[in-house]
Amino acid sequence: MKQIMIKEKKASALVQGCMRISGLHDDELEQLIKTDLACGINFFDHADIYGGGECEKAFGRILKKEPHLRDQMILQSKCGIHRGEQITYYDFSKDYILSCVDQSLDNLHTDHLDYLLLHRPDALMDPDEVNDAFDILYQSGKVLHFGVSNQSPAQMELMKKGVHYPLEINQIQLSVMHTPMLDAGFNVNTMFDGAIDRDQSVIEYCRIHDVTLQCWSPFQYGMFEGVFLNNEKFPEVNRVIDELAARYGVSNSSIAVAWLLRHPANMQVILGSTNVNRMSELVNSCDIELTREEWYRIYIAAGNMLP
Repeated sequence: MKQIMIKEKKASALVQGCMRISGLHDDELEQLIKTDLACGINFFDHADIYGGGECEKAFGRILKKEPHLRDQMILQSKCGIHRGEQITYYDFSKDYILSCVDQSLDNLHTDHLDYLLLHRPDALMDPDEVNDAFDILYQSGKVLHFGVSNQSPAQMELMKKGVHYPLEINQIQLSVMHTPMLDAGFNVNTMFDGAIDRDQSVIEYCRIHDVTLQCWSPFQYGMFEGVFLNNEKFPEVNRVIDELAARYGVSNSSIAVAWLLRHPANMQVILGSTNVNRMSELVNSCDIELTREEWYRIYIAAGNMLP
């Protein structure tokens, strides 16, 4: 299993996403967790809102039953998306962050999170208030490291005005068929649509500041519009990916993951599958290093152009 360094901590390049695990029976979830660990996947990604909290609770039942598993894993959760009585909104207030973490720790049957990410940006955020929450969480040992999700460089810089802890992770949507943050870099100083910079060079920013990028929805196109692999809407990119899959003797999904891992930005890829065999299969993506030509072939086959 390929490992990356997040600051000075070793972590698997592949992450088990836990958004869908509430649909598993406890014995199935236990098998998934143990298979991940046996394959070298030691990083598990949660959020307090996944399954309305049921995903964390299900995971916690396994840790309560077999607490020794906790020492083998890096546990991450996210908070900040607030399900209100009438609407869902974002909330980075001190009290809300603290209450969410306490609830996650209780759900997960653990005394600490290795990483806490603030889930999407809150326009009403007060950086000093966030720092007060982080101070309490870090000093109490409840959270060891911090990060964000879906945030731009400017939003991270604003947070850093008050937050004194390193923001070590930024979780973003990136896949073969969702590449706006790459497109803008290729199209600098052009009038092409790809030059529109929606993400403020977030990949370059994170590389400069040693922030680990976690790619979510690696097989999706659009905003939860569906899977692009084996999809007749995208014949060219599937033709190229299938050709490379045959060449390397792996699945098309492994090539899609290998494409992300080929980028030098120290990325992790979040895999949401709860299928044990599929997770075992995807581990081989870490053994593939696409050539530059292969990487660019996939990018262009996805409908992109190079100026």
